[in-house]
Amino acid sequence: MLNVESAVVVSCASAGIAQAIAAVIVRDDDDLLLNLHSSSKNVPREIILPKGHNVNFGAPVDTMVALGGGKVIEAGFANECSPTQLSAKVTPQTAAILYIKSHHTVQKSMLSVSEAAAVARQHNLPLIVDAAAEEDLTSYYQSGADLVIYSGAKAIEGPTSGLVIGKKTYVEWVKRQSQGIGRAMKVGKEGILGLTLAIEQYLTATKETGAEMVERMGEFIEALNSLPAISARIVWDAAGRDIARAEISFDEKMIGKTTYQIMNELKQGDTAIYFREYKANEGKVEADIRSVSNEQLNTIAERIRLLVKGM
Repeated sequence: MLNVESAVVVSCASAGIAQAIAAVIVRDDDDLLLNLHSSSKNVPREIILPKGHNVNFGAPVDTMVALGGGKVIEAGFANECSPTQLSAKVTPQTAAILYIKSHHTVQKSMLSVSEAAAVARQHNLPLIVDAAAEEDLTSYYQSGADLVIYSGAKAIEGPTSGLVIGKKTYVEWVKRQSQGIGRAMKVGKEGILGLTLAIEQYLTATKETGAEMVERMGEFIEALNSLPAISARIVWDAAGRDIARAEISFDEKMIGKTTYQIMNELKQGDTAIYFREYKANEGKVEADIRSVSNEQLNTIAERIRLLVKGM
């Protein structure tokens, strides 16, 4: 369906990272497959990662690499990483290059997936791309990545699961990890079938464009801006995807509560409302409406109105 050499369903994207790392370290070594945790074999274990990509996405990227038997080597700086800086970190102990395509990572002055792929090819190394929440299921593979990892439960809207696509040899090495670290991460048959069906539907579904999201949020933004101590505006996805969101700012002094307190209150009651809280320390949150109906948007606006009523 995806026009790639091979693919395998795993239990989640995090498991996909760990097993992909183990795959490029173990390769087809049967002894290392069974003894990755204790083997003293001198095989390449270093995984080069742009420093600005060494993030916590709900768990640290570094932890997933360590689970796979790898050691993170950071390239560049927190606010930049060029192809030259990435290439400079390659040694005989390098097993792979890892690229995290995510809104969690630093965006400015970072090399692209295509540039990372060129560096990987230059040094005859595999490139692993974690694209957990990305919507395009083929572009990173087509850009030269050898393994690409997606979450089944994010953009694809399938069950809790993960998808690893890529070059046949590397995917076969990932599959071998079912006899190694992957045994603790195995996915059930219902997860495999559920994700397969979700991908079928995802590839044929009509997707809402960013412009359509903007239009649909018009009344929602207007309702929020009519409330005291609340301001709202349209913002675009920081990672460059065609996703528009509503950024909602709270005047904490006027309301008499921190944004974190407001968020906790909105999670209570018959209808629990969750926002993207990455900027809550600045008094801002984002509403992602991709799976939210217009009726639900009205409910959210009303709950916020009741929260600030009579302050």
